[in-house]
Amino acid sequence: MPVAPESPAKMNPGSDSPRPAQPGLTPERSLTQRMDALARANEIRTRRARLKRDLKGGHAQIHGLLLDPPDYLLTAKVFDLLLAVPKYGRVKVNRILTHCRISPSKTIGGLSERQRNELVSYLRR
Repeated sequence: MPVAPESPAKMNPGSDSPRPAQPGLTPERSLTQRMDALARANEIRTRRARLKRDLKGGHAQIHGLLLDPPDYLLTAKVFDLLLAVPKYGRVKVNRILTHCRISPSKTIGGLSERQRNELVSYLRR
């Protein structure tokens, strides 16, 4: 089957303008928008890495982060954050999440109030 040539409406790789919107499709981001999103993502990763180092070093407490998480932590996985706590490995974190009825893929921002409170009370034991 022959391949159709690319449409002239598509964005050139070096272009800064998005391609025109087509019905049912979302418009592509411009180069500036993509670079801004990349900068925000890098900032979030840097702040999370710093927080995990603080947790590992005992300079931050997990309880406060779970009860009132900062914005950059809302999309982080609960599993990954708990792994940064000293003496908490994969087996213990899985056991805690199972006990609190929380999926390992759940994000901090996606926790319900019940899950959040149950997890904090379990960790404070």
